[in-house]
Amino acid sequence: MDDMAQALRTRWQDALLAARAGAEGPDPLPYADNLLDRWAEPQRKYHTTAHLAAVLDRIDTLAGHAANADAVRLAAWFHDAVYRPDRSENEERSAVLAERALPEAGVSEAVTGEVARLVRLTVTHDPAAGDTNGEVLCDADLAILAAPPKEYAEYAAQVREEYGFVPDEAFREGRAAVLRQLLGLPRLFRTPYGTAEWEPKARQNLLTELELLTR
Repeated sequence: MDDMAQALRTRWQDALLAARAGAEGPDPLPYADNLLDRWAEPQRKYHTTAHLAAVLDRIDTLAGHAANADAVRLAAWFHDAVYRPDRSENEERSAVLAERALPEAGVSEAVTGEVARLVRLTVTHDPAAGDTNGEVLCDADLAILAAPPKEYAEYAAQVREEYGFVPDEAFREGRAAVLRQLLGLPRLFRTPYGTAEWEPKARQNLLTELELLTR
């Protein structure tokens, strides 16, 4: 097992034990290993363990904004746990996986429900005003949009690779529609940190990619 996987196992254990709030439960690590196996599936080029680690890092940056940062961390683990680029129900299936696994792992019904709600929220990345947990998860998930240009280009290339089964013209049309939808949002980021640090860079990256796609 590589260093990233070992570090992720520890982060899972810490988040799960915190979410249990002292309740008894089974060994957390087999759950981490099952999830890490999912995140390492061969069809993934962007939605990999590296993406999971990056989202968790950004949640740590934003944690002070969340009502329950540990629930948000668990939601990060599950938000792309089921990922098939040719399917549209990935978030729902990922949420159902959380609803099945977390009670067995010793997490309360209330926290399990919050994790599943957060996973489903990543369909739209549009949390309601005052939904601080949702704001943190969605901002952390979208923070790649504000990456430096070279890293953003690598992200865009990895997304294209995941959709390798889609012909070029259809991909360009679909991807352009996604970019326009994002650019049409009043705000991409909802946390104060995300608004200040990520919003301007992300909009520039999205506009650049859209221009390249539609030339």
